[in-house]
Amino acid sequence: MKQINIVLFDGFTTLDALGPAEVFSKLDRIYCINYYSVNGGLITSSTHNKIQTDRIDEIAQKDIVLIPGGWGARQLVNDENFIEKIKAVATESEYVLSVCTGSAILAKTGLLDNREATSNKMSWEWVISQNKKVKWLKKARWAVDGKYYTSSGITAGIDMSLGFIKDKVNYEAAKMISKALEYLWNENKDVDPFAG
Repeated sequence: MKQINIVLFDGFTTLDALGPAEVFSKLDRIYCINYYSVNGGLITSSTHNKIQTDRIDEIAQKDIVLIPGGWGARQLVNDENFIEKIKAVATESEYVLSVCTGSAILAKTGLLDNREATSNKMSWEWVISQNKKVKWLKKARWAVDGKYYTSSGITAGIDMSLGFIKDKVNYEAAKMISKALEYLWNENKDVDPFAG
């Protein structure tokens, strides 16, 4: 079974993490979801949900790591210890997914240098200022470059997760999940209706 390791921090946007989690939970014969943070313990989201996490150093099976965004990301891009831990787990993971301003965190690791990526269009200028070596795609709903999947803001994480399942499982599974969620999937990764 593949492990979806979601790395949380105080102030993460709830739907950035739990939207994709809901998508992957529909294939529980394939994916198992785990929550981690730098120090473990309770992490508080943007909607004041408290989620119990294990320490990021305790990730044993590094299949897929997912990094959400949120206001907390704005402080963490300057936290060297946090960035180093993200870099270590992302380097060792088979696939790396980021949602919203989570791509700013990932960009700070240097792992997106010379790779295509996208992010939240409402925070675009701030995100791209974190690393000018990334090939930022403003019009993309989500971007794929090698093992890295990055999405635009919030609900785009659901679109990206469905896209990941289309790529790694099959299209029918992604469509089945979008129907189960009664969600209108933006299937074209290259077109973000919020790109302006």
